[in-house]
Amino acid sequence: MMGVEARVTKGIQIGTVLKIADNSGASLLQVIGVKKYRGVKRRYSRAGIGDIVIGAVKQGKPEMKHKVVPALIIRQRKSFRRAEGVRFCFEDNAAIILKDVKEGEPKGTTIKGPVAKEVVQRFKKVGKIARMIL
Repeated sequence: MMGVEARVTKGIQIGTVLKIADNSGASLLQVIGVKKYRGVKRRYSRAGIGDIVIGAVKQGKPEMKHKVVPALIIRQRKSFRRAEGVRFCFEDNAAIILKDVKEGEPKGTTIKGPVAKEVVQRFKKVGKIARMIL
């Protein structure tokens, strides 16, 4: 997992409901934890684009509902600053479900909608199945 060039503002915290943008069988995911978050005592953990979260599937196919799965954030509404000085944001908060957390291997085979280029810099396998990279 590589670093990200942009200064990503953390726009997602525990309790946020994310739209699932792949064909893994889930459609909504509620964030219950953030991987590798180091924060102050009693502070809610936060995540941004390119971070891995742990979430509970709220809507989807019956075999996926109520499961706790790792997910990768690919879009966020909160604007963040890219290296060239441009501020960038998306229309929704979205994530994809991961099969293997260490390698960043997605469970689905296609991704609906755009993916931030910061995610593709960090996780190469996500870039292979993404239709559009912004």
